Amino acid sequence: MMFLLGIGAVFAQDFNVTVYGSYVFDDSFDSYYDYNAYYNGKIKGGLQWGIGGEYKPSPYMGVELTYFRQDTDSPTTYQTLYSNGVQRTNFDLGINYLMLGGNRYFSSPNAPFQGFGGLMAGVMFANLHNPDLDRDSDVTKFSWGAKLGGIYWMSDYVGIKLQAQLLSAVQAAGGGFYFSAYGPQTGVTTYSTIYQFSLGGGLVFSLN
Repeated sequence: MMFLLGIGAVFAQDFNVTVYGSYVFDDSFDSYYDYNAYYNGKIKGGLQWGIGGEYKPSPYMGVELTYFRQDTDSPTTYQTLYSNGVQRTNFDLGINYLMLGGNRYFSSPNAPFQGFGGLMAGVMFANLHNPDLDRDSDVTKFSWGAKLGGIYWMSDYVGIKLQAQLLSAVQAAGGGFYFSAYGPQTGVTTYSTIYQFSLGGGLVFSLN
């Protein structure tokens, strides 16, 4: 009997799927690792889309796995030991985040509006393409994030989520993008950190 009650309790919990769409603001970066070799540039803002699946073991707590994607440009000025003077390139940049985190809800589970806050950790996968030299470079970094917002439930099964979110990729350890006479490569020397702030939200679907 206790076993059956336990099974029922597990399946009585909530499971939500969210389709995300947000605007990410510009972020500047730089790396001065030598007196005559450096780069600085900007990750341009734009649309960031994603999808998330959230399991709620209680009405006030949730565990969410999310994926975010942004395709953008990165105008960059750089100089290396092997380049002839300062170079400028508008790189094509694709950024992917795979994040796992916890959400804390502040309102009653029966209220039409639920406020929430959350923290995340995961990895960023990025691809940098040099259109001048037709070369690519890939990098994987530890990332973390935070978000704050609310959900307005239009019915028992569909809600509108509004949120502010910060995603950051830590560049202080390991390899990162750097620039040479042969185009973007992957190497050990960068100390800049990416901070991407976004405003947006999405549609939440309750699968209960």
